[in-house]
Amino acid sequence: MSGTTPETILKKYWGHDHFRPLQREIVQAVLDRRDTLALLPTGGGKSACYQVPGLILEGLTVVVSPLIALMQDQVHQLRQKGVEALAVHSGMSHHEIDIVLDNAVFGKYKFLYVSPERLKTEIFVERFRRMNVSFVAVDEAHCISQWGYDFRPPYLLLADLREIKPDLQFLALTATATPEVKDDIVTKLHLRTPAILQRSFARTNLSLVVRKTENKEGKLLEILRKVPGPGIVYVRSRKSTVELSKWLEREKISATFYHGGLDHAQRAVRQQQWIDDEKRVMVATNAFGMGIDKPNVRVVVHMDLPENLESYFQEAGRAGRDEKKAYAALVYHESDVSRLRANV
Repeated sequence: MSGTTPETILKKYWGHDHFRPLQREIVQAVLDRRDTLALLPTGGGKSACYQVPGLILEGLTVVVSPLIALMQDQVHQLRQKGVEALAVHSGMSHHEIDIVLDNAVFGKYKFLYVSPERLKTEIFVERFRRMNVSFVAVDEAHCISQWGYDFRPPYLLLADLREIKPDLQFLALTATATPEVKDDIVTKLHLRTPAILQRSFARTNLSLVVRKTENKEGKLLEILRKVPGPGIVYVRSRKSTVELSKWLEREKISATFYHGGLDHAQRAVRQQQWIDDEKRVMVATNAFGMGIDKPNVRVVVHMDLPENLESYFQEAGRAGRDEKKAYAALVYHESDVSRLRANV
């Protein structure tokens, strides 16, 4: 799409006249063919940062993403806009993957989403050599860092792509990264004199509230009754997700639960019930949240003290992504402090 500006692409495919803060600078850095590390708060519009330049530049944009549901959602949204996109993940047969990758080699798609585990497979590496790749977008890039709270070893395979294509350009995107994690991302991806762009994580629409109480469940009920609209309640154990969601139902607050022990189908059904507002509150462990696209969450409640600030801000930041007033509440008992200190 030579001669097309980011603004015309944004208007054509998203219907917006203006970029969100920092999006335009990130897009320009990619168009200038610079390796880029971009830090945007949850709800800051990360996908547009690679989709806009991907629609302008010649060739295929490869997007590395950790969640099948997120990839499928992104592919669905692009195809609704009339953009050719497909995903390769573990839920597909070898034959299906073979067809998709062949089509990618022959230029059928503008975007190819792939899980990090796929990067090491012979079938992917062989086709990747022959693809006309414009750049690689790495979503949730903090997963590459052993200093981060959500380290995923398959992300380390990304560095191998540059051995296959030495001139390969990377755009690394994350909503959370300490200085150590930022440095680690740059090192692990071998980013060359990267543009490092970061938006303030301060959000005026999101109020952070801390409440010490003798009765955490009672305080939770008070919060949910005061603040209408969809909510997420984070707890530490799988058992607590079940018990607390059932208790909320008995208190006439529609709720469901989510944790890593549920199979893929169960997780998908419960997630969709909450997204579609069939259930108002999602009670979950930290297995829930990455890649969830629900802008109108009005309250996030943590029923346990967080083990680190990175994951807390990531989870709390899922409230108010529509930029309307929202709350993140941390509810704790004195015994929680003692328990956390004992684990340090």
